[in-house]
Amino acid sequence: MEFTKSLIKGKLIKRYKRFFVDVKLNKEIVTAHCPNTGSMKGLLDEGNDVYLLKNNDPKRKLKYGLEIIKAQKNLVGVNTHMANKIVNHGLRNNLIKELKDSDKVKAEVFFNKETRFDFLLEKKKQKSFIEVKNVTLFRDKKTAEFPDAITSRGSKHLLTLIDAIKKGYKTYLIFLVQIQNMEYFKIAKDIDSEYYENYLKAKKAGVNFLAYRCKISSKEIFIDKKIIIIDE
Repeated sequence: MEFTKSLIKGKLIKRYKRFFVDVKLNKEIVTAHCPNTGSMKGLLDEGNDVYLLKNNDPKRKLKYGLEIIKAQKNLVGVNTHMANKIVNHGLRNNLIKELKDSDKVKAEVFFNKETRFDFLLEKKKQKSFIEVKNVTLFRDKKTAEFPDAITSRGSKHLLTLIDAIKKGYKTYLIFLVQIQNMEYFKIAKDIDSEYYENYLKAKKAGVNFLAYRCKISSKEIFIDKKIIIIDE
């Protein structure tokens, strides 16, 4: 996924009210939209390099949106709205080897009245639901983790993927690691033990879990390589 224009580099001052970040651009301080409602644990140190996308829409109050933060020498894609676009690009360009050569790819498909999954794939009459989780947490140099805060919604998705298997679908959950240099992925069970238990339950039931790392620059983000999932 290419950015629509080059990103602008600045220095993070602070994030507040979840949706706002103050950033120093040269000698000016601007307020940018933060397209990530999560905790963004470990990313929000004052002085971190950040990359903003400028928009020219006169209807938008904020002229900048936060796209990337540099933390512990790694670029991290923090725009959660980009995650499905990156995976969609990956699916259509066969960058996810387990899901190559699908006949149809549909986005945002309802499974039941309460839940819709990010993608429905069809291949040789087999239908597969795919859920995507954006990963921005890392607490050591090589291992990405999810979640970065308690996620009851995430647990619900795991249980619903199990229900989908019972109805004849194949199911996948892709942990999209928008962090440079990661080689491993694991569930942050110390942050959300219930999510970890439901992850184990879903794995035993046949949900397929994949972790893919992105290649990130100020010009584009796209799926780069599969990384190893560690079960502890």
